[in-house]
Amino acid sequence: MRANPNIVVTGTPGVGKTTHCETLAERTNLRHVSVNQIVKDKGCHEGWDDEYQSWIVDEDKLLDALEEEVAAGGCIIDWHACDLFPERWVDLVVVLRVDTSTLYDRLKSRKYPEKKLQENIDSEIMDVLLQEARDSYNENIVVELTSNTTDEMDSNVDRIEAWVKQWKKDNPPDGRDENGDDDNDDGED
Repeated sequence: MRANPNIVVTGTPGVGKTTHCETLAERTNLRHVSVNQIVKDKGCHEGWDDEYQSWIVDEDKLLDALEEEVAAGGCIIDWHACDLFPERWVDLVVVLRVDTSTLYDRLKSRKYPEKKLQENIDSEIMDVLLQEARDSYNENIVVELTSNTTDEMDSNVDRIEAWVKQWKKDNPPDGRDENGDDDNDDGED
C-alpha cells in the first residue's frame, strides 16, 4: 500500500496543468512529475515531429521510466493524456477544461503551429480527454474541473488538496483506518 496517492492531471495543452501541478506539489509535498520533461531527459521518444513541434513519445519507454517512482506513490503526473497509465497506478484523475476562446488565446500566445492549435481546440470541443479518462478509469476517480481563471485554479487546487488529505485518512500506511480498525476486517474476530 502506498503512503501517498498518485494523481494524474490531464487536459488539452493550455488548460493550466503545469501551474496546477506545481502549486499542488508545494501545498501537499507530493512530487510534480512532468511527463514532457521525462520524455526529453530520459529519451522516451522516437524523435522530433517538426510539423507539431513536439517529441514522438515512446509509451513503453515512458512507462518503464516512470514505473519505480509512481509505484512509490506521491506523484502528481502532468500530461495531456492519461489512458496509457495502468489503473493500479492512479488514485485520482483530474481533467482540466477551459472554454475554447480562452484556450485559443493561450495556445496562440505559445505560438502553436496552426494545425496543432486547431487540433487542440477540436479536442477540447469534443471532450476527447475527458472521455479518454472516463473510458480508462473507474468513474469514481475521474473529476472534471474548469480552469478559465486564477480564482478557478485556486479553487481547484484547494479541492484536490482536500481530496489528498482525505485519501491519507482513508488509506493510512499501517493499514488501519482512522478508528484504529484493520481495513481488511472481514467481520470475524
